[in-house]
Parts: sequence; C-alpha cells; structure tokens
Amino acid sequence: MTGIKTTGEKKMMLFSGRAHPELAKEVAAELGVGLVPTTARDFANGEIYVRYQESVRGADCFLIQSHTTPINKWIMEQLIMIDAMKRASARSISVVIPFYGYARQDKKHRGREPISARLMADLLKTAGADRILSVDLHADQVQGYFDGPVDHLFALPLLTQYIGGRVDRDKLTVVSPDAGRVRVADRWCDRLGAPLAIVHKRRDPDVANQVSVHEVVGDVRDRVCVLVDDMIDTGGTICAAADALFANGAADVIVTATHGILSEPAPDRLKNSKVSEFVFTNSLPTPGEMSLDKVTVVSLAPTIARAIREVFEDGSVTSLFEGDA
Repeated sequence: MTGIKTTGEKKMMLFSGRAHPELAKEVAAELGVGLVPTTARDFANGEIYVRYQESVRGADCFLIQSHTTPINKWIMEQLIMIDAMKRASARSISVVIPFYGYARQDKKHRGREPISARLMADLLKTAGADRILSVDLHADQVQGYFDGPVDHLFALPLLTQYIGGRVDRDKLTVVSPDAGRVRVADRWCDRLGAPLAIVHKRRDPDVANQVSVHEVVGDVRDRVCVLVDDMIDTGGTICAAADALFANGAADVIVTATHGILSEPAPDRLKNSKVSEFVFTNSLPTPGEMSLDKVTVVSLAPTIARAIREVFEDGSVTSLFEGDA
C-alpha cells in the first residue's frame, strides 16, 4: 500500500491535496513512502468531492496542502480532506501547511475587522485536525490560535546556506525591507556574520496616503545587499526597497523570501527590477511566467520530511532548528 510506513504498531500515511502536488511528491520521496491514492474532483457548481482509495483506520495521517491561488478553494478542499480522514477513523491527523493562508490578518488593526488567522485555526480544529506544521508564519502569535500542537518550521537554514555559498560574506549586508522584519533580518546577520541595514518607509507630507520616501539606515555603499522577507506578494514593497538600496550606492541586491506568492503585477515588477536574483522556497508553486533566469527556488521537502518523521516517531521538531529560532 503506497502511502504507508509502519514503525512498530504505528502506521504513517501521507496525503496531498491538489494545490501543490509537486512539493508533496518530493516530501514523499524524502520519506521513502508514496502518497495515498485519492480521488478529488469538482462538481459543476464548484463543490469538491474527495475519497481515499485506501483505508486510513488507525493511521497517523499527514496531509500536505499549501494555501496557494485560488486560496479559498484549496483551504476548503483541505477541510473536506480532514473531515474524510476523521470520519474514516484515522488515529491522528496532522496538517502540513507550508504557507498558512490569512496569516497576515492576525489582529484587528481597526474596528469591525476580522481576525482571519484565528478563524483559519478554528476551522482546521473543527474539521478534525490534531496538529499543524507550517513554515515561517507571518506572525508568531498565530501558533497560539490553534488548540493543539503547532510545529513552526523555518526556511532560514536553507536560505542562508544558499546565500552563503553565493556571496563573499565580507561584502555582504543583510537588509530588512521595513521595521517589522528587523527581528528576522537579525537572525540572518547572526547566521552569516554580516552587518544589518534597514529600509525605513515614511510618508511624504506633500503626497497624501502614499509611501514615497525610503530612507536607508546603515551603510550599504559598495555592498552586496540581501533583502530578506517572509513573503513577496505583488512585489511593490521589495522592489521599492531595492531601488532605495541602489540609490544609496549598493553594488548589488539579492532578494530572498520563504513564500513567493507573486500575485499580479509581481512578474513584471521582478522582471524589470535591477535586483540580480530572487530566491524563494517551493512552499508555493512558482507561476509559469516567473520562470526567469534570476528566479531561484530551493526545496523545503527535506525540512518538511524531517519534521514529519520526528512527529511520527515522537521525536523533537525543535531540535531541527536549535539556534535558528
């Protein structure tokens, strides 16, 4: 039975939704198991049907589904898949969400707004999820929204290893694109032994409701600047920050982000940017129009597979990231 790995009396089964099957196949290969055959299709009105072709009774089930475009469809499919596992008597259900949708809505900024990240956690719990594994959550407090274990994985080791092998560290400066990402950038500095700079956004008093001035705090002249962020959506913020670095004398700019959402008009912005390389993980599928020479994708599959193995064998997920968190 393809999706099963047995350890003593325990039985692992690995599943994938339709959002990002390529990543799930890589994770399965790392674990040495196959994905459980699953029938999934859409009815004419958009409703989703799911059925597993093997029994899941008594199994520790791991469901991989990243929240990519169209995000609401894939979230709904994930909830239905969890419900099917629960009703089929799965022993435990762990949902692997490389990119957790709605994590940007983690608090109320103004009155009458939702906290959608909390709603997501409630939906997963109600559907039957026992555990969540996710990568580089946009806000750490999202871990507390789920009533159960949340394993927060980090892409930092993968990305810093890649950058460290590409750039002379003596010439490297790590840059936070705004004040909110300074803590993440600081971890990069510790890992690479590089100085830190910050792009500070402020509003021009003569231009209403628009960020029009980007001040660079720190010395970037003649430096190779690595702009680090957790996600890039439309690319506006990161490309403006890169322009500010070049305007302040940076020799080169490389952009890294765990999650390449890359909504329109990101493809054009990245293509036309002076940035020499954009580095993402495969937490989300890369849009076909982003197959540019300067876009690099590094795989999270080994990290996710190791975390799944630790959970299944009652090991320590934290031990995978000692010193990185």
